[in-house]
Amino acid sequence: MTVEQETRRTRVRVRGQALVDKVKELVHQGNVRRIIIKNETGHTVIEIPLTAGVVVAVAAPVVTAVGAIAALANEWHIEIEHQPEPRAEDGPDAEQ
Repeated sequence: MTVEQETRRTRVRVRGQALVDKVKELVHQGNVRRIIIKNETGHTVIEIPLTAGVVVAVAAPVVTAVGAIAALANEWHIEIEHQPEPRAEDGPDAEQ
């Protein structure tokens, strides 16, 4: 029996260069599944799907794109979708 775990989402408000710095930090964390950047009116500007194998390949172009949009508005909202935490029952020692 497979039970899907809910994905945890957090939201952060940032301005200017802080947007670029926060995205760099999130890309390197490794437990982030997706980053969604929205403008002050709540419209999605960019959505960045991240997986462990792709992070290194997309980090530089993503940060460049984020840097380009950072100057376009006063305030940004970053929605961060985190990987679900593995449950103890799902580990390799779980009884079947």
